[in-house]
Amino acid sequence: MKEKQARGTLRAAGRLSPVEPKVQKTDEEWRRELTPEQYRVLRQKGTERPFTGELNNAKAPGVYRCAGCGAELFQSDTKFDSGSGWPSFYDAASADAIVEETDRSWLMKRTEIKCAECEGHLGHVFEDGPRPTGLRYCVNSAALKLDPKP
Repeated sequence: MKEKQARGTLRAAGRLSPVEPKVQKTDEEWRRELTPEQYRVLRQKGTERPFTGELNNAKAPGVYRCAGCGAELFQSDTKFDSGSGWPSFYDAASADAIVEETDRSWLMKRTEIKCAECEGHLGHVFEDGPRPTGLRYCVNSAALKLDPKP
């Protein structure tokens, strides 16, 4: 019972309904600044094929930032191998780094995660992750940039 309450508290700390994004660009600006794959994932809610993203097996210590705006999203010490084929984290860098939205595509109900700064699509969060949160933030590599610690 306690574990479930803790998870609910952590999830409640994140923003469930997006507010006005801080980073606003035109579609043309996004297309100019992002690679085609980054644009497809971040702006069109695409998903890369499992086990193909360059950061799936990354082990370097550092900060994972949004590939669209550079906002800090995840710390490397919360990354784990979920076996899903996408980079997975059990916690966000801060309670306000990620916004959540209900995703009813593909005939199922999931929780989409987006960058709070630019509302770029990152992936989804599931409640089957490891302790201490029990969460698995499943993120497309194309949505991230690793800023390694020296």
